[in-house]
Amino acid sequence: MAKIFDTTPDAVGQSASVASALDSVVRQAIADNGGWLPFDAFMALALYAPGLGYYANHRRKFGTMPSSGSDFVTAPELSPLFAQALAAQVAQALLALAGAGCPPQLMEFGAGSGALAEGLLDALDALGDGRLVLRQYAIVDLSGTLRERQQARLARFGDRIQWLETLPEVFDGVVLGNEVLDAMPVQLLAFDGQHWFERGVVLANGADAHADGDGAPFAWSDRPTPLRPPLAADFVPGTVVEIHPQAEAFVSTVAAMLRRGVLVFIDYGFPEAEFYLPQRHSGTLMCHQAHRADTDPLVEVGAKDITAHVNFSGIALAGQDAGLDVIGYSSQARFLINCGLVDLLAGASLAQRAMAQKLVNEHEMGELFKVIAMSRGLAFEPLGFALGDRSHRL
Repeated sequence: MAKIFDTTPDAVGQSASVASALDSVVRQAIADNGGWLPFDAFMALALYAPGLGYYANHRRKFGTMPSSGSDFVTAPELSPLFAQALAAQVAQALLALAGAGCPPQLMEFGAGSGALAEGLLDALDALGDGRLVLRQYAIVDLSGTLRERQQARLARFGDRIQWLETLPEVFDGVVLGNEVLDAMPVQLLAFDGQHWFERGVVLANGADAHADGDGAPFAWSDRPTPLRPPLAADFVPGTVVEIHPQAEAFVSTVAAMLRRGVLVFIDYGFPEAEFYLPQRHSGTLMCHQAHRADTDPLVEVGAKDITAHVNFSGIALAGQDAGLDVIGYSSQARFLINCGLVDLLAGASLAQRAMAQKLVNEHEMGELFKVIAMSRGLAFEPLGFALGDRSHRL
């Protein structure tokens, strides 16, 4: 699963240096934790260790083809029609907020390449409604390197865009997160038929924390735990599943900030009853590199993305417990069609139509990806869920 990188000596040396440094950080964390590191802590380092983790280093992440040196593509890069359709829902929410006396504001978590922000701002400006001129488009992103790329891409919007280091105490507006929840560290639980264990990471073959060498430096190790999946199902021996306390805590934190407005998350996942089906006994943990997927996060640490599908029932409950109302949950395909994607396709080129089809085809992103919206202090019927709402299945 080798990623297509620049193979000049300098580039190869930099990649090897980053990988070696990150391995050392993880080794030390294992040693500091008594020789066993829970997987969520390992995943946090692999993705977000400053300057070294996958989202914190300078490797390219987003692109449509592996020849670009990218690892995967997200909907905003795949087609500009994604942002244009989403803008219809954002505009409806902003108008509802304006009617309640709130200035138009938008906050995006994990803005990636900046493609979604750019597409939304252009689409909202094109609507020509003075009430929709955003006073502020705030971006919250943990990655310094991605922030730099976002700032270059979005420079033409001037001070309308702000990058936040900390969350405001209160926020009135629309909050968006596209493929954010799947990148939050998860805990792994393993079932042997009688007992549950938490899965963690140890040094392979008892290697020293500072040792270098060939082969995979890390290995799995399970420990007894009182943790359980949130659903009692007929789990078979050998089952490995994820639980999502960090994603749920994140939703609670954002909900506490949202005084009046709408929260929209778009990601791949399932409601709880589908997430913990006995047939899904291997879990959903996945790595992405050079537009290929694999299931081993313990090798090439920092060189590939690590994700897990979202339990949308847990997300909904976290929001409700924090005082939000669930106002819609549907497939991405149905949401985008409700938001006018068909009309947008009519005016698109053949090439644009072909790419946009990937957004709605069931075997592409259309069914696996879901959209969930929650609100506080705002009464309106979101158009994105006018048909095909599945809230009753959460």
